[in-house]
Amino acid sequence: MVSPEVPGQTFVPEVAGQLLKRIRLGERADLLLRHVQFAGGRMRRPSRASLADDLAALANGRGGECLLGVDDESREILGIPAGRLDRVARLVGETCWEMVEPPLDALVEALELPDACGERRAVARISVGRSLFVHRSPGGYLRRSGDSGVTLSPGDLARLVHDRSRPGLPCFDETIVDGASFDDLDQGLVDRFRHHRTEDDRETVAATVGLVGSSDKGPLKPTLAGVLLASERPEIWRPNAFIQATACRGTDVPDAPDVANRRMDALDCHGPLDRQVADACRFVARNRSGFASETSGGPGYPQYDMTAVSEALVNAVAHRDYSVHGPPIRLRLFPDRLEVQSPGAPSNGISLATLACRQASRNITISGLLARCPTPEGLPGLKTARKTLMKLRGEGVSFILRRSEELSGQRPLYELLNDRELRLTIFAAAPSREAGVQ
Repeated sequence: MVSPEVPGQTFVPEVAGQLLKRIRLGERADLLLRHVQFAGGRMRRPSRASLADDLAALANGRGGECLLGVDDESREILGIPAGRLDRVARLVGETCWEMVEPPLDALVEALELPDACGERRAVARISVGRSLFVHRSPGGYLRRSGDSGVTLSPGDLARLVHDRSRPGLPCFDETIVDGASFDDLDQGLVDRFRHHRTEDDRETVAATVGLVGSSDKGPLKPTLAGVLLASERPEIWRPNAFIQATACRGTDVPDAPDVANRRMDALDCHGPLDRQVADACRFVARNRSGFASETSGGPGYPQYDMTAVSEALVNAVAHRDYSVHGPPIRLRLFPDRLEVQSPGAPSNGISLATLACRQASRNITISGLLARCPTPEGLPGLKTARKTLMKLRGEGVSFILRRSEELSGQRPLYELLNDRELRLTIFAAAPSREAGVQ
């Protein structure tokens, strides 16, 4: 999996400068620093087991680099004797093949970096990509989080395996919900997914669109998609599956003791997902500000493009990780911005940089059903010719970015928090700007 041969070390000023800047900032989720020590011709530090743990944790995370020959505490460039670089490369290859299951793919390069005195020292850079598989090393199933490797809990491991599972396997949103029965689904909410030409009974319709399923040829029972879109009270089975909306005074996130004093308005949006989106949009509309046109003095324009806000909320309920038993989707309004924070990192290998140009859905069934839910009538400020809440074209993120930037002059920001939550920040339009969105 790793070539045992390492080309002669090279010194490239641009590469060296970039690496030195990263080293000065210390270890992070995508960068490991390891001092190398030899004893009796063998590499004593790091041990093969700890090296296997480090590389597997990178592969189980977002990938990254391990620099051998750099002290992780002092961040000093200590180097590796040039005559031992080939031995180090072979040891890395053996470690990836023999001590990681399934074997890990990595690339080893020899580089020269200047130490504190300016003397060039050889280091080995091991590059590990985000793997398509979940790897086990001597320390178990590990993943990089912040500046350390953590052992995956059973729930985190299940989610990671699901995110990296092979195409064609049942989606998580089609799993059967324990304790729920077909009678828990609302008849009207099921029938809205009925094709106008079909005369099938309600159970057949529900099974066809993924609202119900069966295990071991037993009775039909609601799926996760079923309780989220065809029941009046999804919180019975998924207590965190709602949108928690808050409008705050001030521009910083209030501390827990100060929440009550800083809160201007609050609403927990429950019910089917499409109703949650509609209620959250109404919450934003009633708490946003409007500004008069400076040139005309006529009707004002709002802080936010409500069509983009609606798209953001639809994306949040469609793509959140419902296997995370933690916080709900959090919608926060501040005087200068709006935040939508949703559990779960982007799925299927999509990075923040490619959100706007790649299409993938963690919850394929939920997304398909939202694409059949009619756009709610009477939502303030919503201007769209689309008849349904969602389109399965992968254009939602680019639409949010473009429409919001046209109004406020600031591009919305996507951030990944602790590899567990995705936060979208949409900046408010300032009173001095003219509206450019129709």
